[in-house]
Amino acid sequence: MSLAESLKSAIGENYLSFYDAVAPIVTAESIDDNIAWKAGRYGRGNDYFNCPMNMEQYTAFYDALISAEKVVPHDFEKDCAFFEGCMPVEQIAKRGFDTLRFGALKPVGLTDPKTGFEPHAVVQLRQDNIEGTMFNLVGFQTSLRWGEQEKVFKMIPGLQNAEFVRFGVMHKNIYVNAPVVLDSALRLKSFKGSNIFLAGQLTGVEGYMESTAMGLVAALNMYYSLKNIPDLVFPRESAIGSLLNYLKNADVNHFQPMNVNLGIFPPLEGKKIKSKTERCKIIAERAIEKISEMKKGYDFI
Repeated sequence: MSLAESLKSAIGENYLSFYDAVAPIVTAESIDDNIAWKAGRYGRGNDYFNCPMNMEQYTAFYDALISAEKVVPHDFEKDCAFFEGCMPVEQIAKRGFDTLRFGALKPVGLTDPKTGFEPHAVVQLRQDNIEGTMFNLVGFQTSLRWGEQEKVFKMIPGLQNAEFVRFGVMHKNIYVNAPVVLDSALRLKSFKGSNIFLAGQLTGVEGYMESTAMGLVAALNMYYSLKNIPDLVFPRESAIGSLLNYLKNADVNHFQPMNVNLGIFPPLEGKKIKSKTERCKIIAERAIEKISEMKKGYDFI
């Protein structure tokens, strides 16, 4: 039995993904709320940021999107056909000028409070973490190069100063729906009392360092479990702790793999620092302090 078949049997087919279709994420504070507004379609709720486009803005965005440079797929991905549920946004756009306006960018039920009218097109951003510090561009999974994404997506009104904490990707991958499948120690929930842990990319993380870190978490917790020691709890303020927190609390209906970025860390209380370099420095110092405190309570291997 293959790894994928074994995982399907253990956790259920609906919680295992074979294609990684990830939309870009921006920080909430970088969204211009003088242009974008928060509302649900037809006035239902207040769940999304809405970035309106007029005809001229939509045309310029469309032309830039379909002409932008894409990532060259790896050899093992070249034969992987996209399926309708995760088509790259640029691929959808190439089906016709107004295709996006009847899909992810449809303006129906969204009235711009600043004009009182329905825009020509609307880009919606959905909250991506509990704290509301990150929002992802709905329907914007993409194969564009990262530099192209930043250039093209900053053409969207309200995102001209967007700070991207993650860019969109499309590639073949295998990962589980972590909030449903894993506990905070990366143990399979479906095997209560067992020592079956997942590690690396399978847990729902992006990146080499992140995958290695999840291997460390799984290995340490397996060791502690065999020694009847309580699970290792990384502080929320650390990079590993923030990543584990995301895996535990992400939206189960829209789960997407995540890398370490400033958006998943707890906000700096009482501080709003514009300089990214300075923010990184303060967050790193806070993380080191919390990790030092954590280490006092554990007997590490």
